[in-house]
Amino acid sequence: MQDSIKYILQILPQMLEGLKITIKLFVVTLVLSLPLGLLISLFKEAVSKRPTDNFVIRWIVKMPIRFIINVYLWVFRGTPLLLQLFFFYFGLTYVTLPNGESITLSMFTAAVISFVLNYAAYFAEIFRGGIIGVSKGQYEASKALGLTGIQTMRYVIVPQMIRTVIPPIANETIVLVKDTALASSIALIDLLKAAQRAVNRDMRVSPYLVAALFYLVITLILTFGFNYVEKRLSISEQGVK
Repeated sequence: MQDSIKYILQILPQMLEGLKITIKLFVVTLVLSLPLGLLISLFKEAVSKRPTDNFVIRWIVKMPIRFIINVYLWVFRGTPLLLQLFFFYFGLTYVTLPNGESITLSMFTAAVISFVLNYAAYFAEIFRGGIIGVSKGQYEASKALGLTGIQTMRYVIVPQMIRTVIPPIANETIVLVKDTALASSIALIDLLKAAQRAVNRDMRVSPYLVAALFYLVITLILTFGFNYVEKRLSISEQGVK
C-alpha cells in the first residue's frame, strides 16, 4: 500500500502536466465552440425559407448560405471526431500551398480546430432546437411592439432559449471532457497520454486509475455547476411568473 502511494506521488507531477493540457483544450474548445454554435444556429434560422421571400432573397442570398451551413453540419456531425483529428494533424501536411510549403499544424492547434468545429456543429443544433421551441406568439408580440428581427432575437428569443438548452449543453460539455482524451491519438501529452507513458514505462496500472479519478472530479464539478445554473434559472423564471 505504501509503495502504491509512493508511486502515485512520484508520477503525480507528470499527470498534473497532462491535466493542464486537458483542461486547456477543454476550456478553449468550450469558449470558442459555444458562441460559434450560437452564431451558426442564428444564421441557419435567419436563412430559412419564408413565404414572403422573393426570388432573389430565396435563391441567390439564402440558398447558398443554407447549403454551406447544412454541409458543414453534415460533415462534422456525420464523421468521427478521431477522423477529424487525423485530417487536421496528418492530412493537411499533404496539402501544398502556392509557395510550395505544406500546411503543418501543432498538435494542440490541430486538436483545438477539430474540437471547436465538431462541437460547434452539435451546439448549433442544440441552440436551433431551443430557438424553434420558442412559441410563434413571441415573434408576433415582438413584431407588434415594433422590435426588429435582431432585437427580437436578442431580447426575447435567446433569453428564453437559454433556459431550455442548458440540460443538453451540460450533457455535451461533460462528453467534451471525456472526448479530450482522443487528442492523445495525435501524441498530444494530455492526461490520458501522460498516463499511457507511465504505464508503458513502469508496467503498472495505477496511472490509469489516477487519470480516471481526475476525469471523474472534473465531470463532478461540471455536474454540480450546471445543476446550480438550472436551479437559478428556474427560480428566476418562477419569479417572473
